[in-house]
Amino acid sequence: MPIYAYKCGSCGHAKDVLQKISDAPLNVCPACGAEAFSKQLTAPGFQLKGSGWYATDFKNSGSKPAASTSSSSESAAAPAAAPATANS
Repeated sequence: MPIYAYKCGSCGHAKDVLQKISDAPLNVCPACGAEAFSKQLTAPGFQLKGSGWYATDFKNSGSKPAASTSSSSESAAAPAAAPATANS
């Protein structure tokens, strides 16, 4: 079960809550009772490591896919540019 971070917009009370994904979000602050309790956006608590993950598969060759993408876009742009220079 994930841990969600909540913070009250009225009093500033913060709390981490262990909840199921299917549980409804909390709305009422346990400290002041106001209905200003909302989820906070937090960073994930894990990191994908190892040779089988996408983030590390292209670590050394990250420019190769970008170069092939830009060269294909350049070749797509080249036919459009060629008639324009031929008419000039």
